Amino acid sequence: MRDVEARILNAIDETETVGLLAETVRVPSVTGTDAESDLQHRFARLLTEAGLDVDVWKLDLAGLAAQAGFPGTEAPRQEGYGVAAVTEGEGLPALALQGHVDVVPTGDLAKWEGSDPFAARITGDVLHGRGACDMKAGLVANLAIVRALKRAGVRLARPLAVHCVISEEDGGLGAFATLARGHTAEAAVITEPTSGAVITANAGALTFRLELAGRAAHGATRYEGVNAIEVFWPVFEAIRRLEAERNRDVPEIFGGNPMPYPIEVGTVRAGDWASTVPDLLVAEGRLGVRLEEDPAAARAAFEEAVASAAHPWLRDNPPAVTWPGGQFASGRLPAGHELLGEVNRAVSDVAGRRPAEAAAPYGSDLRLYAAGGVPTLHYGPGDVRFAHAPREQVELAELREVTRALALLAVRRCGVL
Repeated sequence: MRDVEARILNAIDETETVGLLAETVRVPSVTGTDAESDLQHRFARLLTEAGLDVDVWKLDLAGLAAQAGFPGTEAPRQEGYGVAAVTEGEGLPALALQGHVDVVPTGDLAKWEGSDPFAARITGDVLHGRGACDMKAGLVANLAIVRALKRAGVRLARPLAVHCVISEEDGGLGAFATLARGHTAEAAVITEPTSGAVITANAGALTFRLELAGRAAHGATRYEGVNAIEVFWPVFEAIRRLEAERNRDVPEIFGGNPMPYPIEVGTVRAGDWASTVPDLLVAEGRLGVRLEEDPAAARAAFEEAVASAAHPWLRDNPPAVTWPGGQFASGRLPAGHELLGEVNRAVSDVAGRRPAEAAAPYGSDLRLYAAGGVPTLHYGPGDVRFAHAPREQVELAELREVTRALALLAVRRCGVL
């Protein structure tokens, strides 16, 4: 096996991998856009060229939405495609490597250096651009591994699967569809950015919507009205109290994170005329779900907190709470599962260090694979603090290290003929 492992590691073309990452970042695959579908078809072609048996299918959006456990979506979407590939071999894949092709919107272009988030600019050993770390570097690492297997002429005893999914950023529709189609494995690694650590648990995140009624009046006689912005403030304070309460006892696996279950109001819209007392406020945000917590219990706690907000107007005009968009439950690798030790050994052999084990405060596809009976963890290139920001970037040294470690994991877990 040592000779085989050396052959595979030597077959990883690092220059080719960086070039592919740059090409991938240049595809503006914002979730729900045509470019998201374009990138799926591009990866399907690349996986076919790498010698894998590739399944490409158009998602039945209405049918998936009607299924139990549907994770919700936020981005408008007319179509979506699934891509799942598998190497030769008998039986259930011993390992699946998974990544999502979609990225979040760019925000204010003026805040990006060079004003082009999709330029894939390289400075030194860092590649900059939207999606560079979240998570196109991880996607490219997965492809580089199967390319290296083909280049080295190595045949695996048991199949290795590669899943490319859409819609992770707004709920996990792509992973849900992939599992519903029957693509599964004994274990999975999602190559989300982990800064060299191994993430074995995710908190969840539920999107909420609040609607608060006011009473309109002319701004010159505002005392005749009730300002919806003003009555929202005690609701916001109640949300902050709930957040503090839910983060009092933080599990050690979060590694000192003072707030693994944040609650944030991301958008607030109120009023339609400068001199009119606003009679409606709509706020949307995300509620963190604790490890092992039933999302229904998290929703109930939030609704109770909102209802407790103290304001005379709210007694007769309670806020309306709904739950649109992505609904991420929490998830975790089963305690003592062998996958953690296998990843640790592969990283140690490549990098000379044992990676830290941690939990993440954000939702991901991990919980869908875990719910589908696939033990799953995260290990991938990049620092999540750069994700969703105009400074998004990935260190290419991390891409090289992750690719090499997961190549060892794949050959060891799947075996060689």
